Amino acid sequence: MSNGLELLSPAEMGRADRHAIEAGISGSLLMRRAGEAVARLVASRAGDAASSGRVLVLCGPGNNGGDGFVVAAALSRLGFPVEVALIGAFEALRGDAAMACKEWQGPVADALSAAPDAAAVIVDALFGAGLSRPIEGEAAALIGRVNGARRKGAHVVAVDLPSGVIGAGGGVLGAAIEADETVTFFRRKPGHLLYPGRGLCGVVHVADIGIPVEALSRIGVATFANAPGLFLAELPRPAATGHKYDRGHALVLSGGIEGCGAAKLAARAALRAGAGLVTLAVPSEALAAQAAANMAVMIRRADGVAAWAELLVDKRRNAVLLGPAAGVGDETSAKVLAALAAGRAAVIDADALTSFADKPELLFEAIKDAEGDVVLTPHEGEFARLFHAAADFVALGSSVGRLDKLARARMAARASGAVLVLKGPDTVIAAPDGRAAINENGTPYLATAGSGDTLAGLVAGLLAQGMKGFEAACAAVWLHGEAGASLGPGLVAEDLAEALPAVLRQLLSL
Repeated sequence: MSNGLELLSPAEMGRADRHAIEAGISGSLLMRRAGEAVARLVASRAGDAASSGRVLVLCGPGNNGGDGFVVAAALSRLGFPVEVALIGAFEALRGDAAMACKEWQGPVADALSAAPDAAAVIVDALFGAGLSRPIEGEAAALIGRVNGARRKGAHVVAVDLPSGVIGAGGGVLGAAIEADETVTFFRRKPGHLLYPGRGLCGVVHVADIGIPVEALSRIGVATFANAPGLFLAELPRPAATGHKYDRGHALVLSGGIEGCGAAKLAARAALRAGAGLVTLAVPSEALAAQAAANMAVMIRRADGVAAWAELLVDKRRNAVLLGPAAGVGDETSAKVLAALAAGRAAVIDADALTSFADKPELLFEAIKDAEGDVVLTPHEGEFARLFHAAADFVALGSSVGRLDKLARARMAARASGAVLVLKGPDTVIAAPDGRAAINENGTPYLATAGSGDTLAGLVAGLLAQGMKGFEAACAAVWLHGEAGASLGPGLVAEDLAEALPAVLRQLLSL
C-alpha cells in the first residue's frame, strides 16, 4: 500500500514508466501530462498572460527537452509570451521527445546563446535524471547565466530535477541550475532530498501523470522519505494497566567528570521518549555530579568493564546506549562487546564508535552475532573513522569517494549488520536488509553541542519499549527534527527533550 513516501531512483522511475506503458498509457501521453503539469504551475506563477513577462523554455536533447516543448506549447495556447531555446538540433531528438517538439509551432533559438536575463520565468528542461556526464563548456556557461538571471529576479522552474543534479544521490555533475521550484512526477527521487541537490530544487511539487500505483509493488521500493507513515503504527503506546517495567529500561553509559553532561542529555531523552526507567552507569569520579543533576534517572556506580557487565545481568535493562563522552579506548570497546554479548538492543554512538576505528570488523562480527537490534549513530567524521578500514569499503579503493550519502549508508549497514543513522542536514537511516529513509524535517538550529547525544537517547528510549531498530531510528530522527523545528533560534540541547511531550502528543493524535 502506498503512503506517498516512496522515493524512486531514475532507474526505478524508468521501470514505473514502462509499467504505465504496459498498462496502456503511451509514453507520449505521459510526456504530455508531465509538460502540462509544469505549464499549470508556470501559469500560476506568471500571473495574467496579457501582462506577464517573457517565459523562456530551455530544452535539452532528451526526454526532459520533450517535456519542455509540451510546456511551451501549453503556455502559448494560454496566451503567454514564450520563447523556446534548444541545445542541439531537432534532428537529434528521438522517440517521444521528437513527437513532442512538433507541438511547438514557434521559432526555436540556440540555447547555448540564449540570454536568460530578459525572461520573467525560466523553465529548465535541459538535462533530466538520465544525465551521465558532467556539464561543462558552453552548457555550463548557460547554466551560469540562468543562475545569474535568477539572482536578478527571474523565477526558475525545473522539470523533474534541476539540470546537473543526480537523481539517485543529490550530487552535482559539473554545474547545476538553482531552481525556485521543481516539478517532478509520480514520486520524488533521492536527489530531491539529499544535499546538495536538495538545496538546488527549491519547493518540490509532485504531479500525478497517471502512472498506476501498482508500479510501486512491481518495483519493490526500498527508499523512503522519513515521516510518521514509516513508523507510527509501531510507535509504543502505554497500556492502561501497564507499569514502568512494561515500558522498558534503558541503561546509559556515562563518561567521566569532564564529559558526563552528554550522558545526562541522552538519559533525559530516553525518558522523554517513553522508557519506563533509565539508569546511568557512572564512574566514581562523576557520581556526585550525575546524582545532583538527575532526578527521574537512576544512578549506578560502574567503574570498569566488570561493573558494567554486572549491570547487564538484570535482563529488565533491555536497551543500552554507549558512546556519548564515554572516552575512546579499549575499556569502552570492551563495554560495547559486553553489551552486545548480553543480547541487549543497543545504540552505539560517538566515542564508542571511534573506539573501534582500528578494528571495525571486530565490532561488526559482534553485531552480527548479537540477539538484539543494534543502531549506529555516526556523524560524517565518526563514519569515516569507523568505516575507512572496513573490508567492504577498502575493496572499493578510490571509487568509494564517488559514493553518495545514501549508497554509503546502505553499504555500511550491510557491512556492519546494524541499522545505520548517518547524521547531517539530510540524515539517512539505512537497515542491513536494504531499506533506507532520508530525513527532511531537520533544522540548522540542531547543529549544537549535545544534539547528537539527545538523538542517541531517543533511539535508546524507543528500543527499550520494544521498537525494532529501523523503525526506532526513523522515529527518533523525525522526533528530533520536529522538536528542533518547534524551538527554532536559540535552542540548546537541553531544550530538545523538554519539547518532546508536545511533539509526541501531536503525533499520537494523528
